[in-house]
Amino acid sequence: MARDYYGLLGVSKDAGDAELKRAYRRLARELHPDVNPDEKAQAMFKEISVAYEVLSDPEKRRIVDLGGDPLENGAAGGGGGFGGFGGLGDVFEAFFGGGQAARGPIGRVRPGSDSLLRLRLDLTECATGVTKQVTVDTAILCDGCQGRGTHGDSRPSTCDTCGGRGEVQSVQRSLLGQVMTSRPCPTCRGVGEVILDPCDNCGGDGRVRARREISVKIPAGVGEGMRVRLAAQGEVGPGGGPAGDLYVEVHEKPHEHFIRDGDDLHCTIDVPMADAALGATVTVEAILDGATELTVAPGTQPGAVVTVRGHGMPHLRSGVRGDLHAHVNVVVPTRLDARDTELLTELRNHRGQDRAQVQSARSGGASEQGGGIFSRLRETFSGR
Repeated sequence: MARDYYGLLGVSKDAGDAELKRAYRRLARELHPDVNPDEKAQAMFKEISVAYEVLSDPEKRRIVDLGGDPLENGAAGGGGGFGGFGGLGDVFEAFFGGGQAARGPIGRVRPGSDSLLRLRLDLTECATGVTKQVTVDTAILCDGCQGRGTHGDSRPSTCDTCGGRGEVQSVQRSLLGQVMTSRPCPTCRGVGEVILDPCDNCGGDGRVRARREISVKIPAGVGEGMRVRLAAQGEVGPGGGPAGDLYVEVHEKPHEHFIRDGDDLHCTIDVPMADAALGATVTVEAILDGATELTVAPGTQPGAVVTVRGHGMPHLRSGVRGDLHAHVNVVVPTRLDARDTELLTELRNHRGQDRAQVQSARSGGASEQGGGIFSRLRETFSGR
């Protein structure tokens, strides 16, 4: 079924070109995406744009008046965007102030970009905090012109192409007639002025590339992926504009004995079989506390966890410390002398009932896991 193009614009079939244009402009001011972000309004805007494109073409309008639809087979118009309607994007920049129309020069002095630097720290440095000297390749203020970009006492001149406006205007034909559009000036690139005698050191940019050393203070408690911000230590902007910020991103090296989980630390301790059965005290070299004693209770089983409160990592902002979790690995002796064998045999005979219970449990489906306990521990936390 043919679309009602006249109805879309709200005009009669005998409407002249001037009336069509007035109707279209009135609706466009209400429905254009720059004015009305509603999805229904945007869809309607496309419809009225197609309707005007059809009715303003004498041949297509004749087909409509005969009861047909010139776009029935997708021969024209109605496509994606507004590029198919003779530069409607430029037209509405002029009508509604979109794009860069009449915005003026952008200015030669502009803020600089932020910079990112990655820093690898070990677990102890993350726990205690550290001050590091880092090397940064960045843009700094040109010491030859102090950011002016000019040579000696010369000064920038007004751009002859745009007259200092930073933009040039041109006339284009469109569905609504001839319209004036604005574009950044190709000579000064929108700045509005040109440097005829540029600085020999920076070529007129007001900044140069350089390598410099910066002292970075890393607070205690930082972790993987956290960033430390150094204000105004990033790149100097064009024309000697204010520098951006430098962000130092922390990457934590794996530790040989400890695994970190937030503010908690995990490690494994080897406990001889007899000590696990009778109870003992085990010494661990903790990250911040040096030699730390852990109490292994009598009858401790393999894989049991001994927790020491407040011996983990400090929290970044509060300084409150997490916990230290020691995972017990019961060590079974592999070399036995005659006396060891005698005592263990006597113990086995004495604990014969327990042995029968263990064998019954194994036959019920219990299985041993391969790999050391620390390897399994690392696998557990590496997936988080």
